[in-house]
Amino acid sequence: MSEPVRPSRYESQKRRDWRAFGEYLINHRPPLSLSRCSGAHVLEFLRHVDRSGKTRVHVATCPFFGCPNPPAPCPCPLRQAWGSLDSLVGRLRAAYEESGGPRESNPFATRAVRLYLRGIRDAQARARGISYKGKKKKGKKDKVAMELDEKTERPAELMQEETQDMRPFQAFSGQFGMGMFGQIMASDTVLYGVGIGTYRL
Repeated sequence: MSEPVRPSRYESQKRRDWRAFGEYLINHRPPLSLSRCSGAHVLEFLRHVDRSGKTRVHVATCPFFGCPNPPAPCPCPLRQAWGSLDSLVGRLRAAYEESGGPRESNPFATRAVRLYLRGIRDAQARARGISYKGKKKKGKKDKVAMELDEKTERPAELMQEETQDMRPFQAFSGQFGMGMFGQIMASDTVLYGVGIGTYRL
């Protein structure tokens, strides 16, 4: 008999978060049903959770405001780190839809919640002297630009050898200028690439 599959850490945390939010709805005055929950109630829940954080967030009058590594303790309040709140909202958003809630009325995905999280992120970045900006993902245009850079950075000798090995192709001008070319192979497959020169996406 096979052992039951244990839920992942993410799933376990999502269930705990969902139970905590359910208790918030029950203890609300007056008690709230899930169908009547709105973005305003989510913000109220997040502010309640924020008071039980463990991250020191310096106030504007603190001498360590904007210092990522303060040299001494200070009496500034403890709050939930922005990343923790953002992850919490993501788990609750998924749990809401898994519990049968409609995606179009998901209270955890409202604009008010997004603006609240953005405000927390920016305020903590200033107070704690840190940056929450992650590495920018390379999109399709960035990849094309990288390929162009690699193409133009090749030695002239190598470029000449590659040009001699290639079959003749016809370059044409379109709305992007000297850009696209096609190369007819023996298998009648047409390969499209980017011509050498100025190419704007």
